[in-house]
Amino acid sequence: MTDALIERWVNAQVRALTAYSVPDAAGLIKLDAMENPYTWPMALRTEWLERLRHVEINRYPDPAARALTERLHRYLALNEKVRLLLGNGSDELIQIIALALRGEGRVLLAPEPTFVMYRMVAEVLGQRFVGVPLNAGDFSLDLPAMLAAIKAHEPAIVFLACPNNPTGNLFERRDVELIIESAPGLVVIDEAYFPFARETWLYDLPHHPNLVVLQTLSKVGLAGLRVGMLAGAPAWCDEFNKIRLPYNINTLSQVSAAFILEHADLLDEQAAQITHDREELTAQLRALPDLKVWPSRANFVLFRVAHAREVYASLKQGGVLIRRLDNAHPLLADCLRVSIGTPAENTAFLNALRTTLKNA
Repeated sequence: MTDALIERWVNAQVRALTAYSVPDAAGLIKLDAMENPYTWPMALRTEWLERLRHVEINRYPDPAARALTERLHRYLALNEKVRLLLGNGSDELIQIIALALRGEGRVLLAPEPTFVMYRMVAEVLGQRFVGVPLNAGDFSLDLPAMLAAIKAHEPAIVFLACPNNPTGNLFERRDVELIIESAPGLVVIDEAYFPFARETWLYDLPHHPNLVVLQTLSKVGLAGLRVGMLAGAPAWCDEFNKIRLPYNINTLSQVSAAFILEHADLLDEQAAQITHDREELTAQLRALPDLKVWPSRANFVLFRVAHAREVYASLKQGGVLIRRLDNAHPLLADCLRVSIGTPAENTAFLNALRTTLKNA
């Protein structure tokens, strides 16, 4: 009976989807989700908990998250012509954008492989998604193919992850600029990994009326708070705000994020440590036989190894969880992705990988 009701009433696009899967990491060294592996010093945690002591959780949060928004505006040193809209992670903002620009026959376009949520949100909303393959060798943009697809499909939205997930590379700035100039609709540059790349389009926003930029606090150590931000012209933010659910940023997240931004130097220090360790880990991986390792500007490294599924399973059995990508896109055949952990976690991963390769 339930199956019949679902078949009748649940949207066909939803029934065809597979839910986003997050593996259980209990008891494992967790290097699969691009998280900051560092917590805060105890003194800072005590100060933070004291701040939370005064939160009135019986009251609704500030629906506009004004204090946090103003602090983020200063932290990012944004132009006064640029406005911020906050979301429950960047995922919610991606969904809001897609809802706002939804329409009969409209197309969402992105290079692939890339962040899976662009395609997933399009499919949930019954919109056509067009993926343009990246260049196979270095995962750079195939600019002629991108421009041709934009001309052919006239997409309502072009998504560009910079750096790209899961490949870790930054696209050439001139290529991105040409895409912005050629796109008839909105271009969304997703800078989730900005803290490790230190290159941004935020300060170009006043010069491109069809551009918005996404960033997040998740990768700098606040993944549990789910605070994403969209920067763009006030007119875009006004339209998106009509769709944003009220009270989407809870009070604990607002207060906690505003608190740690008072100590932004700690976030910067941790990001610098992760960036340094990324280069160390990349060099160590390149020293191993039979691995193809791509350079990264994010907080993870993509590599290719023969029999990736078996290597992944062996690492997991050895207590290390990374991400298997060989089933995600043809260009990612036999690819695995490892997040940057602490030096001890990185060493444990390398030792487990060496043992796996030796026994292969």
